[in-house]
Amino acid sequence: MSEDVLAGFDRQPFTAGPLTHDVYRCGSGPAVLVLHEIPGMTPKVVAFARRVVERGMTAVLPHLFGTPGRAPSGRYAVQSLAQVCISREFSGLALGRSAPIVDWLRALARAEHARCGGPGVGVVGMCYTGGFGLAMAVDDAVLAPVLSQPSLPFPIGEARRKDIQLSAEDWRRVTAREDLCVLGLRFSGDKAVPPERFETLRARLGDRFISVVLDSSPGNPHGHPRTAHSVLTEHLDDREGTPTREALEQVLRFLAERLGAD
Repeated sequence: MSEDVLAGFDRQPFTAGPLTHDVYRCGSGPAVLVLHEIPGMTPKVVAFARRVVERGMTAVLPHLFGTPGRAPSGRYAVQSLAQVCISREFSGLALGRSAPIVDWLRALARAEHARCGGPGVGVVGMCYTGGFGLAMAVDDAVLAPVLSQPSLPFPIGEARRKDIQLSAEDWRRVTAREDLCVLGLRFSGDKAVPPERFETLRARLGDRFISVVLDSSPGNPHGHPRTAHSVLTEHLDDREGTPTREALEQVLRFLAERLGAD
């Protein structure tokens, strides 16, 4: 672990059911769970969490896989992907059911709501964890789910391209929540997050789904690479006025407004 990357964060284990994971916390105010992407809790994931803290919220980072603070690399990504693919906590190909880790995350969200107060909690999922915030929103405590490049299930075949990996019961409970608003982000050319997935979200949630799609087509005027994937981290161009900076600001406003931290 890189101590410098996570300086200022407290670490404690959290247990719910049979699962225990370390949780890193920083800041004050209503809680936002930042669920890291493949390969792990990278420096840019932590940097995003610090932006959450700057907006008057508590950043809560559960360590789900990988090495906290380690910079990404191709080899590291392959190692982490292999780890989660064989783990019973995750399920990369399953259709029509929520991943087992979601029950642990729901318990964590309830605990952080009790700890931090406020009207509820936010959740920002990224890549492999991108859709988890929606599955967690069966609990009323989750008021602000953000789905950044939700990549599960792996889009192999038409059915999986459309799926967001929720069980039928979870879909029923999520769509019944009239107070729920969901923000989703993806790059237009991202093969891991096909457009059909956002079409499913729009069809199920209607105007309660806010879709942010960034142009990564060949020759796009913003210089987004064809392989652009991580909207809030690795492929974030943080310069003022860029589309990714505007998307980042939209996420932070969404969280602050929904959680009363604005």
